[in-house]
Amino acid sequence: MITHMALRTVLKSSAGVLRESGAVCAALSAQSRTCSSALMSGLKVKSNVAGSFALQSPVRHYARAAKRGTPGPQSQLSDLPSTMLKMDYAAVPFAQTTDDIVKRLLSLELASHSEKLQLKKEQLIAKVQRDENDRSSEEVRVAILTARIRNYQEHLQKHRKDKANKRRMLMAIDKRKKMLKHLRLVRYDSFERVCEQLGITYTFPPAYYRRATRRWLAKKAFCLKVFKEVQKQKAEQRRLRKGQATNTQTQ
Repeated sequence: MITHMALRTVLKSSAGVLRESGAVCAALSAQSRTCSSALMSGLKVKSNVAGSFALQSPVRHYARAAKRGTPGPQSQLSDLPSTMLKMDYAAVPFAQTTDDIVKRLLSLELASHSEKLQLKKEQLIAKVQRDENDRSSEEVRVAILTARIRNYQEHLQKHRKDKANKRRMLMAIDKRKKMLKHLRLVRYDSFERVCEQLGITYTFPPAYYRRATRRWLAKKAFCLKVFKEVQKQKAEQRRLRKGQATNTQTQ
């Protein structure tokens, strides 16, 4: 009997709480159309029932826009169209007449990076080779090294801490520089054509290399300072001699 009375009391109290919450929502909907709009506005809302309450202000800047990275330089593989067939299937006549699904599998759209790089090497070789069967001349080796160096540079722009890749790139640059130097001495017309077709800017190496030590830098600065002082003294002497010459002419 006591348990039934306790259950009735609990049910009555919960029903009273539900009525009060319904009255509050009705008052809010009458003032600001809907309860959701009142909740979204962080203003203090007063109800018709006894007492008043204030809603918390919404949190600001909880979803910021993603930072846009600066666009990097254009890749050397960007000029290869995705509809172009791979190098192994370009000369196959069946690959040109097959259906679209198979042609898509054989094209560069689903090709790997190494396959695209190999096709780019063949394009650069075709620009500078002496004949169709030329695969070992200095011009061809310079074209292969150029494609490899540009691939290293693109990789280092994304992964700046890849020291092994940077070492390979510097070794390839030195090797290409030696080849271009020899080609310039032996066949100057081929040297100019290779630099023009591949877009290479050849810079002359210095006459000699010297290690820039602290003592050498101090000596160089001192010599430059002495040279400037001597030039000032010579200029002052020339000015005095010119003034004396004009005085003798006037007399």
